[in-house]
Amino acid sequence: MGERFMDDLELTIQNVIDVLYEKVEASLPEPSVDRLLIGNTDSVVTGIVTTFMPTTHVIEQAAQIGANLVIGHEGLFFSHHERSPESPELPVERIKRQRIQALDVAVFRCHDLIHRYRPDAITEGLIQKLNWNAYVHEHRPETAIVHLPTQTLEQIVATLKKELNIPYVRVMGDLEKSFSKVAVSVGYRGGGSISIPILESGEAQLIICGEGPEWETPEYVRERLQLHQHGALIVLGHAESETPGMEFLAAQLRHRFPTLPIHHIQEAPIFQVR
Repeated sequence: MGERFMDDLELTIQNVIDVLYEKVEASLPEPSVDRLLIGNTDSVVTGIVTTFMPTTHVIEQAAQIGANLVIGHEGLFFSHHERSPESPELPVERIKRQRIQALDVAVFRCHDLIHRYRPDAITEGLIQKLNWNAYVHEHRPETAIVHLPTQTLEQIVATLKKELNIPYVRVMGDLEKSFSKVAVSVGYRGGGSISIPILESGEAQLIICGEGPEWETPEYVRERLQLHQHGALIVLGHAESETPGMEFLAAQLRHRFPTLPIHHIQEAPIFQVR
């Protein structure tokens, strides 16, 4: 991420934000959701925490370890886009905002920009977490095509659960069938417009995604299986697929700011499986 700062003691939040934008290699959406949601850009940074979801619990932990800047991938208030000025603030939103302000922790949303690194740093973080770097055939803006050593679907599922430290995945396909060509799509990129052409073309036989509309790719894979065609789908969950990317960002920032305390905090899984 460029040259190191000579002195991290006077690093401001704006300095960190500027560094985050340095590797952006594609146009950002207009308007972008990336901005300082709470805090002052002139504040001196005492420590940084990266996280997938900036929950109150994560921000409280950041304050406890002396970090006054949280870089979250998703937003604070339960929507991809910020609440419009015409919409009333929900009581939960108000309480959360007041709690964060009382802790004197700034929150920056890092969503659009990190997906426009080349390769996409959220995807790259997941690939690295799985130790699949050597198997990447092609990085695309929306997915990575990976050529793994041939193994069964059950073996791939076991690898995902172990390396990501997650208790379960959702899977479609014959667990005893073998696969090698895999498409890895993080976040909400599991929809049909991305996944179905990849399976149709034979570029991949297996889709691993965060999530997507269940009436698109899953139903397409169901039909493939009922028609005795090769294919499979593994759904990790949105946070499970993108958390490694924010952990990867923390490692990049440590290299750029070597004397600054930088941590990654992972929130607990959002669902319980009963």
